[in-house]
Amino acid sequence: MAFDIDIGFASLAGRKEINEDFCAAMLPEPGGEAMGSIVAIADGVSTGGMGKEAAQTTVTSLVRDYYGTPETWDTTVALDRIISAQNAWLAGLNRRRHPALGLTTLTALVLRGQSYALAHVGDTRAYLLREGRLTQLTSDHVVDHPDFRHQLLRCVGAEDRLVMDYSQSDLQVGDVFVLLSDGVHNAVADKKLQALAAAAVPAGQVADHAQRISQQMVDAAMAAGTQDNATALVVRVLGLMDVTLQDENRRALALPVPARLRIGDSLDGLTVTAPVADNGINVLYQVRYTAPTLATACAALPLAQEGGALRLRPGEAGSAASAVEDGVPTPAAAPLPPPGKLYALKTLHPARAHDPQERAMLAHEAWLAKRMRSSRVAGHLVHIHDRLPGGGEPGSFYLLYDWHAGETLQQMLDRKHRFSLPQVLALATQAATALGLLHRQHVIHRDIKPANLHQGEDGVLRVLDLGVALTGREPEAMRKLHAGTPSYINPEQWGFSGKATAAGKDGPEELPDAQSDLFALGVTLYQLLTGKLPYGEVLPYQAGRYYRDPTPPSRHNPEVPIWLDHVVLKAMARDKRQRFETAEEFLLALERGASRALPALPATPLIQRDPAALWKMALALSVLFNGLLLYWLLFLPR
Repeated sequence: MAFDIDIGFASLAGRKEINEDFCAAMLPEPGGEAMGSIVAIADGVSTGGMGKEAAQTTVTSLVRDYYGTPETWDTTVALDRIISAQNAWLAGLNRRRHPALGLTTLTALVLRGQSYALAHVGDTRAYLLREGRLTQLTSDHVVDHPDFRHQLLRCVGAEDRLVMDYSQSDLQVGDVFVLLSDGVHNAVADKKLQALAAAAVPAGQVADHAQRISQQMVDAAMAAGTQDNATALVVRVLGLMDVTLQDENRRALALPVPARLRIGDSLDGLTVTAPVADNGINVLYQVRYTAPTLATACAALPLAQEGGALRLRPGEAGSAASAVEDGVPTPAAAPLPPPGKLYALKTLHPARAHDPQERAMLAHEAWLAKRMRSSRVAGHLVHIHDRLPGGGEPGSFYLLYDWHAGETLQQMLDRKHRFSLPQVLALATQAATALGLLHRQHVIHRDIKPANLHQGEDGVLRVLDLGVALTGREPEAMRKLHAGTPSYINPEQWGFSGKATAAGKDGPEELPDAQSDLFALGVTLYQLLTGKLPYGEVLPYQAGRYYRDPTPPSRHNPEVPIWLDHVVLKAMARDKRQRFETAEEFLLALERGASRALPALPATPLIQRDPAALWKMALALSVLFNGLLLYWLLFLPR
């Protein structure tokens, strides 16, 4: 969803002839909501002239160029690149001028996802009103003396190298940001500013309340006799966007990784009931939600303050109804889950706690899982939670998923479960459908295997573990990682493309794509039907071997029809050009079955299966010929 914000501004020249203040705000175009919204205020420096032009060009270039930066950049990086370029241009004009002209202060605010980023230089200010308290977020870059506080130590255009102040933090519904020029904050006391920012919204005037606040602040500065231009820009946060990858990365770096947990240990009201998996990088636990005590439950209820006394907000005593206080929507109190509900808690292994790349990878998984909740594939994934079951934020870095009764396909294989043909077809159909929906979201799972396909007791096949999935937003180290389980990795990732060369491997290793997931699904189906791996087991320290065509599944399991042989063999063919290109094509072949059976794939020539075979044969013939020649020379009569 997009931000729900209320923006207002007011600006007056005051006692001066020219208004050298400038402010602007820009919202994202449809489809670009992930970039968030940006507002900025600048106060041009009168000394030297051209202050108005400097303020206007600096703010305008910033708010416009911000949306031209890559979405993958951190917000502060994007702001710094644009502001540095503008500063370099102004500083270049001033190298041979004295006094310098075209100088300006700048304070910019970006609201993105569920966090904000602030860039600041000079003596314009940014304030945050949260829960009735006004906090100054910036520091003035001025001479620390009462008589010289109008002299700037830093501003845009003064030096070749500009040092900006940057800060980032979380957003909350109800936050009010106030950006002011010195003509306002020097004339109006902070208590007065706080009273104006926290004023209740008049009935029916919620939409333009920010405009009213900004005008009242400017009017208060004029009434106080300000000698400077007066500008105020107010942003009220009424609703937040979905969590962004930057939000998850900040959370991953800020929170500690839990220590190794044992059965019975508690973490944020979650009690460990069983360890599930530990691969040396991530640890998975089954946890149970413990019902909060009466005191904890009362503390979680939304409260309002009246004259120093606390009271429950109307309509929220034990209900999930939402309330509105001061015109700002308050999130509905979510119903508490039943005591004893099970969850899956995934976190980093303690040995990896200080590895920033591993933290970034787990943060990427959290962002991707939350992003997929609103897509059609959500029914085939495990739901992830933003907050704790009883409300509140986790105190450690971990992911909390729903727990579903049932088994993974690997667990069923391990207990020697015999999959019937209808069961395999049903599983294959659900898996192909899920992969098709994932690929439409431009997500490559990269680790499809029986251990990551979970058959729930509700009959739904769910795809597990998005930890190494590719989205285009993943960390670079994760993209280059040779991830996945070796026995299910397609030949191209090992450097085999099906073209004959003497070197064996016939090209560089390729990045996974949609066909990589389909190849892994074909290997999985082969294993369900036969209990064997088509190309043999590949250990983690080995490379895949593709020197023979797989034996048709029907040779191991006579119940497998020939048409299914053709489908499975096509899905995991050595040559990428012979495989299914999309999950929809794979699904169509399964649905048509014997009615429109696929043709059998031709046997792969030996020279393609083993490009070095010709040289091996030549070497064998050479050794044989030389052996015969040696025998003739030594033993046969002449």
